[in-house]
Amino acid sequence: MGLLLKPVTRANRAAVLALRIQKSQEGFVETPARCLKEAFWCRLWRPVGIYNAETLIGFAMYGRFPWEGSGGRVWLDRFLIDEKHQGYGYGKQTLHLLVATLFDTYRCDEIFLSIYETNQLASHLYDEFGFAYNGELYLHKEKIMVLQKETYLSRFGPL
Repeated sequence: MGLLLKPVTRANRAAVLALRIQKSQEGFVETPARCLKEAFWCRLWRPVGIYNAETLIGFAMYGRFPWEGSGGRVWLDRFLIDEKHQGYGYGKQTLHLLVATLFDTYRCDEIFLSIYETNQLASHLYDEFGFAYNGELYLHKEKIMVLQKETYLSRFGPL
């Protein structure tokens, strides 16, 4: 698989907006439409399409917020694989790509995300990667998880 991230542009916007998750996953992650609206108002967000070669298979949104924490926080805020492409290992492979991209792009030592504890599939995936709950709650009572770069490197080796 040749997974890559491409910025959302006019050329791929309609395809990104057409992405769907399974009914059982609704409520755990915002729709691409809502995410793109947020990214329009807050230019710190970077919305990207997730591609396997030329096929759009998912969506993610990330950004760095300099006023959070002691040196800013890098957030992997949204991440979804389209329902037609779930079950093929794209989630794990894409998470590796996203983690490497965020550590490289932002030269950070940790990545934050928020998750509903009841989202057991995602929670298990993030746990596998070394994300750990830090005791903080986010806007809608989501729990915050943090991935330390050294934890990731000790599990998976160099980026």
